[in-house]
Amino acid sequence: MNKSTTRVSQQSLTDAQGLWGQCLDIVRDNVSEQVFKTWFEKMRPMKWDGTQLTLELPSHFFYEWIEQHYSNLLQKTIQRVLGPKSKVVFEVVVDDGGSSQDRKTVKLPGLRGGVQPSLPFSEAKPQTQTAVRTTHYPTYFNPRYTFENFIRGENNQLAASAAIAVADNPGKTKFNPLVIYGPTGLGKTHLVQAIGNRVLQRNPQAKVLYTNSEKFTMEYINAIQTNKVPEFTNFYRGVDVLIVDDIQFLGGKEKTQDNFFHTFNALHQDGKQLILTSDKQPKDLADLDERLISRFQWGLTTDIQPPDLETRIAILQQKSMEEGMDLPGDILEYVAMHVTSSVRELEGSLISILAKVSLDRRELTLDLAKEVVRGIYSAAHSRTLTIDEIKKEVSTYYNIDPALLSAKTRKHEIVLARQMSMYLAKNLTQTSLKSIGMHFGGRDHTTVLHSCQQILNYIDTDKKVRHDVDFLKKTLRG
Repeated sequence: MNKSTTRVSQQSLTDAQGLWGQCLDIVRDNVSEQVFKTWFEKMRPMKWDGTQLTLELPSHFFYEWIEQHYSNLLQKTIQRVLGPKSKVVFEVVVDDGGSSQDRKTVKLPGLRGGVQPSLPFSEAKPQTQTAVRTTHYPTYFNPRYTFENFIRGENNQLAASAAIAVADNPGKTKFNPLVIYGPTGLGKTHLVQAIGNRVLQRNPQAKVLYTNSEKFTMEYINAIQTNKVPEFTNFYRGVDVLIVDDIQFLGGKEKTQDNFFHTFNALHQDGKQLILTSDKQPKDLADLDERLISRFQWGLTTDIQPPDLETRIAILQQKSMEEGMDLPGDILEYVAMHVTSSVRELEGSLISILAKVSLDRRELTLDLAKEVVRGIYSAAHSRTLTIDEIKKEVSTYYNIDPALLSAKTRKHEIVLARQMSMYLAKNLTQTSLKSIGMHFGGRDHTTVLHSCQQILNYIDTDKKVRHDVDFLKKTLRG
């Protein structure tokens, strides 16, 4: 290899490492710390050729797990950082000779799942009612989410029974809308996706759409910007079953709420099925229009609670069977007794055990389970950040008075610190945009969104701000 080729290869590796670092910043905000360390930290960036990022993975099992569980997140992140036409390919280690030069790898295709388009309604441009009926509706359902592998217990019995009734007769029961609420990680998404999968299994021609309130909002904003509001409206009002996850994030978005209100009315009047999930009862949701809350209470509102011990053991047994692992009874019981707050944490513990056995060649023992549970317990019980703590840390870092973050001054250094604080508050807490704005002198949610976008723009173009973001995130996370 000549010197010129060597320089090109080294530059390609350097570029890949820098770009992958930006991707990891986004991924870290969307998965638990345990998942991040187990899976994403072990991917090695190898090459960037301008359109294609090559990542090295430690095993074929690793590749299959990423493909099955995180393909959508990874692909969206790659295209956000590298551009809409970029893609990722993998090199999987098949023989580790002890050094990077001795490694033998095999190339595997990139992610098969692809990315959900930002404007799905643009796939069809109906001009008449006949055209509307022939519109193609992308579904985005995970085939792994079915009623057959949903573990039922006292904590979710009513929600599961109602979901099955709706799936068997969409739009023809009294459960319209069906609203399922409860804390994160308890299986709400599994249940509503199981509805969609069963409806399509029984009637492949049904127009079933799964989305979430954040995506609905972004599509509506894009429709306004591109003068496609009629297409957006026709698209959503033409479905047979509309499933919207996390409706709590509609809070504070007045125009989006108004559009969703009229969409809801049109679908309900036509006898179409509406299914919604939330982290709280509709009446307890902040910044939500009373008209919407009233509509959400027309049908059945039911909750999902954390599972009891027996249900947790059953969930672990089911998940371990799906992954081809036979967990001994003492390990099942230990994990189930100590990981109590959510199904997602139970699955996370199983993933970690599986990874340590398969990737690190660890022996499947009770001590290994205890080690994994200690890690989950530490992460779950780490302190929760507050916006006041973020403001204090940012003010100290930039050496300004914290009170100035709420002032009306337009001095550049104050504006940057305020925007940085809002960005960190949005990314490191569960606080709504409107509530964040209230912590900074009563500013509205659009100001918070603008501030977050400004910091994202700085991250792409300003090394100093990029360093500030990395440093403050690490400091605030401890």
